Amino acid sequence: MATPLDSEIEQLSKTTELIVAFLLENGAKIASAVIVLVIGFYVSKWLHAFLMKRFEKRGTDITLAKFVAGLVKLLILTMAFLFAFAKFYNIAPLVAMIGAGAFGASLAFQAPISNYGAGLMIILTRPFVVGNTLTVQGQFGQVKDISLAYTQLENEDGEVITIPNKQIMGEIFVNSRENRIVEGVIGISYDSDPDKAIAAVVEAMKSIPDVSTETPPQAGIDEFADSSVNIGYRCWVPTKTYHATRFQVNRAVYAAVKGCADIPFPQLDVTMKKS
Repeated sequence: MATPLDSEIEQLSKTTELIVAFLLENGAKIASAVIVLVIGFYVSKWLHAFLMKRFEKRGTDITLAKFVAGLVKLLILTMAFLFAFAKFYNIAPLVAMIGAGAFGASLAFQAPISNYGAGLMIILTRPFVVGNTLTVQGQFGQVKDISLAYTQLENEDGEVITIPNKQIMGEIFVNSRENRIVEGVIGISYDSDPDKAIAAVVEAMKSIPDVSTETPPQAGIDEFADSSVNIGYRCWVPTKTYHATRFQVNRAVYAAVKGCADIPFPQLDVTMKKS
């Protein structure tokens, strides 16, 4: 009479025989598939590092370099997987299934795909790169990272602003490189000398260390107002210290104008008539 232990031993023996038979029949296929996957992994890793070094030596934009190197790595890994899979099955149905799945996914995930498409256009056309200052959707900051799905900006306070790429490519945006412009207006009386005031404003802006010298500060008569001649001024400052430098510029301009001209208060003339 067979015992439970004998049944388990017999079952284990049958399982072992099936495994051995499978390995004997498909051992070469398994070994070759594993070899293909290992070779594909190391080749893709090596080629990715090689391309990144070449791009770095040529000064290629880091976002474009990462995209091309990552795409090449993904293609090699995909080809290695397909070759390994082909050792056991015909891959034609798999390719057809992948194509059908991709079509269905494109309908189900239109929003993410539109972001990826916009991201691809940004990477290829490069309207801006990492380090540029971008103003879009009422937000501004230095470009910190560009991916296929989104672009990240970092402002002066260290806040990271994440914007979907379709919200960038579908809108008007301003790229001011590494700097951002400071603009202001200060009024002087009609009795004051505007030339002295303009010269004082320009020297005041030049005295601020962070004000750009590549694009010289500008100042001039901006408007003839009711009670003052308004002097407009403009200068470029680093985005990373935009607000701090803007406050320094405004303070220096006020002190300079106050020292050479009268700054009038708003006036309103009222005429009383007796009935």
